[in-house]
Order: sequence, then C-alpha cells, then structure tokens
Amino acid sequence: MELHFAKWHGTGNDFVLVDDRNGAFPAADHALIRRLCDRHFGIGSDGLILLQMPKSAGTDFHMEFYNPDASKSFCGNGSRCAFAFWSALHGRMESARFTAIDGEHVGQWRDALVAISLRDVDAVTRVVGADDVDFVHNGSPHELVWVQDISLVAIMEQGPKRRYAAEHAPGGTNVNFVYAVHGQVHMRTYERGVEAETLSCGTGVVAAALSAMARGVAKSPVAVSTPGGALLVEASVVEGGGYTTVVLVGPVQEVFKGTVTI
Repeated sequence: MELHFAKWHGTGNDFVLVDDRNGAFPAADHALIRRLCDRHFGIGSDGLILLQMPKSAGTDFHMEFYNPDASKSFCGNGSRCAFAFWSALHGRMESARFTAIDGEHVGQWRDALVAISLRDVDAVTRVVGADDVDFVHNGSPHELVWVQDISLVAIMEQGPKRRYAAEHAPGGTNVNFVYAVHGQVHMRTYERGVEAETLSCGTGVVAAALSAMARGVAKSPVAVSTPGGALLVEASVVEGGGYTTVVLVGPVQEVFKGTVTI
C-alpha cells in the first residue's frame, strides 16, 4: 500500500499528516504508527495526524492525533497544522470547525498565522507542598515547574521523574519548565508519548500562559517563547476562577510531501 503524506511543523513541533477521509489508514496497527514516527526507521515526527470525515454535525473534519508511541491525546500545535493541512487540501483560507479527542475546536487564519480554540480550563492548581509547581489539564495534562533558569534544567533527568510520578498515574503528565520576565513566558517541555524534549508543545504553551496569568506575572495575550519559536495565548478569566475563550496562535509550515510504502 502506498501512503501519501505531508510533513508540517508548528514552531518546530513536527507532524506526519495523512488525508484519511476515505478511512483507509490502518489505525489499529500501532506498530505502523510508531514506525512512521520513528526518526531513524520511518518518516520521523512528534506525532501522526489523520484528517478524517466529520464526526459531528456542523463540523468540517475530525482530527485523530497519535503520539509517537501510538497513544492518543489532544495536540495544540498538531491541531494548528491539521487545520492548515485541511485548508491546503481545499485551497481556501476560511475558518473551520473540527473535532478532536477532547471535543470541538475552531481554526482560523490570522494573516499568515493559525489560531485554534481550546476548551475552557476550570482552574490552575497549585501543587500542595510545592509553591513552584502548578498543574493544568487543557485536553492534555501538564505540570508547570517554575525555575530561575530553564537553560540549566537537566530535562532528560528531571522530565521522566516528574512525568511518571505516582501522583500522575496511570497516564502520566507532560512536564514544562518555565519562567517569566517582563510578562513574557519562556519554557521547555518534556513531552509524554514522545518521551523526550520537544522544540514546542501547543497545549504546554497554553498551560504555561494560564499558570503565568494565575501567578500574576503575565496578562492576556501572553507571549510564550519555546526553543522552536514564539506563540501567543489569549484567554479570559472567569469570575471565581478558571479560563474561557482560550486561543493558541502561531506559525505553521509545510516541510515536504511524500509517499511511503506500508
């Protein structure tokens, strides 16, 4: 079987995208998904995205996201790339409603940038006994560790310890090391499913921005800098806590198209 695909990235967070509107992709073959994402034996990516026919009335498409270990989750940068991929397939720049594992989202172009809506967040939780650690679930779980200098973090040592900590069992969590200066957030992410540091993480960027807002060190819109580039997070504070009208904005780029035999 010849599989046609496109490779996209959003601030260095890269994905293999497949037009699966005919439902032909063997999604139950997790070994295949892991191989396609493998950077040595496959195409190489931070995840695989299947663009599928709509699953809910009033939506334009469904996005099924797989981590490199073939587990499913919601992906912020992946959603931005999926929307841009959908736009390229249709040859138009209009907004679209789409579904993912966590529900419905809206994608739109803002000049050359892509903005997607995320679900409301009930609260930023301060971890008991750790004043420098917050937790946010915004479609994916995120631990936010506030540090003085992210460049000094031994991320491949600290990331796995926190990712697999007992309090995050059984699914584990993504781990983001963050600090803020002059209202701008800087971060690095150890991403579950990838099991390594990624250049960017969309839901992690949103979680870091909300954590910064909760701590009073940033206001919406929050500029967030990752090793792969800069993104913007918009959110409104709900009276009594929580955040609504959450939007992630940033660049996307098609890297190449190809065909692989599976």
